[in-house]
Amino acid sequence: MVDPQLVIEPVYLATVFFFIIGLYRMSNPLTARSGIVWAGAAMLLATVVTFLTPGLGNIGLIGIGIAVGGGLGYLAAKRVAMTDMPQMVAIYNGMGGGAAASISAVELLAGTAANTAVLAVAGGLIGSISFSGSLIAFLKLQGWMRQKPITYSAQQVVNIVVLLLAGFFGALVLTNSGVVPLPVRLFLPLFFLLALLFGLLMTLPIGGADMPVVISLFNALTGLAVAFDGFAIGNYAMIVAGVIVGAAGSLLTLVMARAMNRSIPSVLFGAFGATDEVGGAVTGSLKSIEADDVAVMLAYASKVIIAPGYGMAVAQAQQKVKELSDLLESRGTPVKFAIHPVAGRMPGHMNVLLAEAGVGYEHLFDRDEINPEFTGTDVVLVIGANDVVNPAAHRQGSPLFGMPILDVELAKNVIVLKRGQGRGFAGIENDLFYRDNTRLLYGDAQESVGKIVQALKKL
Repeated sequence: MVDPQLVIEPVYLATVFFFIIGLYRMSNPLTARSGIVWAGAAMLLATVVTFLTPGLGNIGLIGIGIAVGGGLGYLAAKRVAMTDMPQMVAIYNGMGGGAAASISAVELLAGTAANTAVLAVAGGLIGSISFSGSLIAFLKLQGWMRQKPITYSAQQVVNIVVLLLAGFFGALVLTNSGVVPLPVRLFLPLFFLLALLFGLLMTLPIGGADMPVVISLFNALTGLAVAFDGFAIGNYAMIVAGVIVGAAGSLLTLVMARAMNRSIPSVLFGAFGATDEVGGAVTGSLKSIEADDVAVMLAYASKVIIAPGYGMAVAQAQQKVKELSDLLESRGTPVKFAIHPVAGRMPGHMNVLLAEAGVGYEHLFDRDEINPEFTGTDVVLVIGANDVVNPAAHRQGSPLFGMPILDVELAKNVIVLKRGQGRGFAGIENDLFYRDNTRLLYGDAQESVGKIVQALKKL
């Protein structure tokens, strides 16, 4: 009879290879979809071969769990709108952290050896923090919880005390590893409860504007927890998958923080957006415009740039935006799209929406590429973007000071499409709206763009 390990180990190595291919292909928008398929196939293969593990019990329950979880995940992924994708990513990432914490708990209750118990405790701590923190991120993004930072006096001191207590009880668990005496069953629940509590307390003071960074950070933590558990139970596929996710999430977190010109500690402990700006230097008045007048401006423009934001996603206006872009180019007016790294609620949000509408990647330009072109642009259409085009970032004393933005205010004319006079995620008044060269077209973005298209066709 063939030893199952002779099958399991080579398959795990193959899945590692597939994971790496998938990650590599995800780095390019043109091959990202196939990269997801490669990684998904690798995960499926690793799951199937795990059933060959000698001594594996509760196979029926495992099968039911896979069927229920997989079914719910499939239905949710099919039904969730692109605008809700960030919160879905947040909650699913939390599920990964929770699963890693559960594996740690099982291993520790089983009386794992002291050397692997350390890894199990580390995986349990990090996985629990990722689970509860991702849950808060989901609630804030979904609008079921206040998006502004929730703060109270001595908050950071309380957080540190909770984390130290979690570490203390984790250490007590380690001192009793190897067997399962009564103290372990007392210490372990306290350890996990405190770790979960720290995840909640750590995320409460983080505002909606910082959520893209937070989601990336928790993604990295989940990968790290999975890797620790993989070492604890000797599963190579978990080790490599966790390390890859942890490394990719860490890199993305740094990139996102750099795009906002903020450090990771300032995101986690700065409570950005908790208070409004005091003594802001906003001057001027808001000036509205009608769709017909916007169409006339576009008809005589020699160059147009479109800067999309989360408002475009909410209005599902990307198809109309694509129609407007095609119409302008058919009239000989070149159109480019300015994509800020943190436009929307997660990295690449605008890229995905525009690609879904059929906008070619050659029309998309990141902040560093497009900023020098605004000065020579006749019309910039800002569709649902706010914080990422706020010139207050150039004003010393503003909470946004230093954040790299799209310098749309340098264009000859700026048209801002927005529902009303509300502020962005950061809660900061937008200087752009009061500039002399800025006009605001109020209303639903999809309807507004549709009116511009119809008016432009009549000219």
